Amino acid sequence: MMYRSLIYILLLALSGCSMMENAKRMFVGDKDNAIPPAPLVEFRQSLNVVELWSRRVGKGTDEQYLRLAPVYAAQRLYIMDTRGRLLALDATNGREFWSRNAIERQRFWSQGDEVKISAGPGFGEETLLVGTNNGEVFAYQSADGKSMWRARVSSEILSTPIKANDTVIVRTIDGKLHALNGENGHRLWIYDRPVPSLSLRGTATPVIDNDMVIAGFDEGRLAALDLKTGRLLWEARISTPSGSTEMDQMVDIDADPIIMDGAIYAASYQGQVAAIQLQTGRILWTRDISSYAGFTVDENYLYVSDQESHVRAFDRYSGEQTWEQQELKMRNVTAPASIGKYIVVGDLEGYLHWMEKRTGAFVARTRPSDAPYIAPPLVVGNFLYAFSSDGTLTAYTYR
Repeated sequence: MMYRSLIYILLLALSGCSMMENAKRMFVGDKDNAIPPAPLVEFRQSLNVVELWSRRVGKGTDEQYLRLAPVYAAQRLYIMDTRGRLLALDATNGREFWSRNAIERQRFWSQGDEVKISAGPGFGEETLLVGTNNGEVFAYQSADGKSMWRARVSSEILSTPIKANDTVIVRTIDGKLHALNGENGHRLWIYDRPVPSLSLRGTATPVIDNDMVIAGFDEGRLAALDLKTGRLLWEARISTPSGSTEMDQMVDIDADPIIMDGAIYAASYQGQVAAIQLQTGRILWTRDISSYAGFTVDENYLYVSDQESHVRAFDRYSGEQTWEQQELKMRNVTAPASIGKYIVVGDLEGYLHWMEKRTGAFVARTRPSDAPYIAPPLVVGNFLYAFSSDGTLTAYTYR
């Protein structure tokens, strides 16, 4: 099962324009498919989920396996598609404040490949940030979309650029972490880690806490650096490569780490979910779970989508498992999103599954699009925004 999940991820990463067709063939009923996705189970819907609005945003991920997702700030949603259409929307009704073409239609290097958005948008200090497949970072004013600067980094960007304390942090697929001046994009420092000969196509978005930036890397380590200088403060090994083949030894940290109450939580592929003390890097607890999609946390629990698309809940303080929902097996669910007393995951057929936090029981199911979800839904208060790979952005609340 582990190899099958890995093959699926690699297919999504490498198949280019045929990504969605490959996903459908693999999971939706080919006669040679040994482990199809679990069929949808019937249940009594006990939660009234209300669709507030829905609209299309360009080409979405344009059939690429990219975690493009909306970001929220000051009653606005900022969203873009892989072809560079950047929009600012009213979060209450989806109406457009402004839009712009975020990248020029151009060709780069000698490969003849078209430049496309591959990460973002990120938001910080009134700045929107996006990354491209040719290693460029673009910065825009969030008020009107006006261009601020552009900068070149070492390689393709697959995780959202972030900004805090006038510093922009960008993780690239060649194992480097770049710090750029937030005003002009000039390079401040680079931190470099070795990249295994075989790794998953994807990188975790770093997180910033005061003057510390924490990032996950492909060899299973989490590193904390000084935001201003790039000096290594501590590192923690979340997973240790094992096995006789390169595939067995893949332990990428591609799930976004999350900081809460003096701890940072992380998850790795073919490895562990872990809680780490933020200031020292001391590991508080670990559990042997493989996750590529990721997790979320609330005041008391951590909710994770594992490699087989089981959704599990753990006590955030002790690491003890409280429940496991197995009815979504092999449906390639996203990381969970936490909204009130519920969590929500999207799947490969465009369904959003709403579960009760206490037990993991299903309480509602919606389907705004039949395209796969890659990024988890965004939650703002009692509102949930889901962005499918075909560019459908839908807003929900519940009653």
